[in-house]
Amino acid sequence: MHAVQHALLLSDVHLSLEAPDITRRFLHFLSTQTSQARALYILGDLFEVWIGDDAPGELGMQIAAALRQLARQGKSIHFMHGNRDFLLSEHYARQAGMQLLDDPCVVYFNEQPVLLSHGDAWCTDDVEYQQFRAQRSQPQTQAQFLQRPVAERLAFAKNARDASREHTRNSAADIMDVNPDAIEQAFSEHDISTIIHGHTHRPADHQYADERQRIVLGDWYQHASWLSIDADGIHRHGVTI
Repeated sequence: MHAVQHALLLSDVHLSLEAPDITRRFLHFLSTQTSQARALYILGDLFEVWIGDDAPGELGMQIAAALRQLARQGKSIHFMHGNRDFLLSEHYARQAGMQLLDDPCVVYFNEQPVLLSHGDAWCTDDVEYQQFRAQRSQPQTQAQFLQRPVAERLAFAKNARDASREHTRNSAADIMDVNPDAIEQAFSEHDISTIIHGHTHRPADHQYADERQRIVLGDWYQHASWLSIDADGIHRHGVTI
């Protein structure tokens, strides 16, 4: 069980060589917005694509160095897999000074339990995606992919991204969001009143009966986006950097 007094939470940064503005934005955030926090929680999709810890590339090494520097300042850094970087594993996490988190997981902020998740597991109306998610989560499937040459993995990842974008364009908007019944089940199963997740790129604060709340993180395509949690509560931040 984690117990944290002051934390920052973010997701869906989608770092890639094709989007240098996002990289600049994220590095600036790390150097200017983290001084008061004790912990940083990255709830998936830090990278647009991750083909294995053996091929982090120049960008992956740059980000690892920046996060490791933050860890050396005494910050605890936690990473939860997203649907883009689910192959990121312990080797890279150690290089970056990060601890891997299960999805979902309950973290205590100022003695209050909060359920954290990337969020894609709750998009149960998107049957095609859930089938793909189940297949890609198999250890044998991942091991077979990681045995392929780097160039082949890169080409596969590009095709997968293109297919994902096409699927998103051709799907009804409501099936791309979390399913209400899945959220109700999560509230009940974990006996909590606050859920924080990303994935949907639909930042919002949803209020439910019995003072329950679901807070959705934003993406980083246009500006830096994160939450802070301190003794005064949960605060949303969106800054053009």
